[in-house]
Amino acid sequence: QVQLVESGGGLVQPGGSLRLSCAASGSIFIIYTMGWYRQAPGKQRELVATISSDGVTNYADSVKGRSTISRDNAKNTIYLEMNSLKPEDTAVYYCKFYIRAYLGATPGDYWGQGTQVTVSS
Repeated sequence: QVQLVESGGGLVQPGGSLRLSCAASGSIFIIYTMGWYRQAPGKQRELVATISSDGVTNYADSVKGRSTISRDNAKNTIYLEMNSLKPEDTAVYYCKFYIRAYLGATPGDYWGQGTQVTVSS
């Protein structure tokens, strides 16, 4: 079993900053790509940012230049720092890891439970 737990969401004023964390635990042999996604009310879930096992990052245009994704492989954890937050950043943020649970297993996607981020004055 693999579990992903997010933290760091909450209410933030426009122009503010936040840092989200997502830690994986359980049966983990290797973690490949890690990423953050978000889903606003009435909208489809969308990619925010990803980071590969060798540190290559990718950002959605909507957050590029004001967000930084990073990973700590020793802690099986990723982070998302977002600055200059806007009301349109309001969403539930999910982390997703592509994990091989044990040697010989087929890798698969694992999702966190989501954390609410609300940007409002």
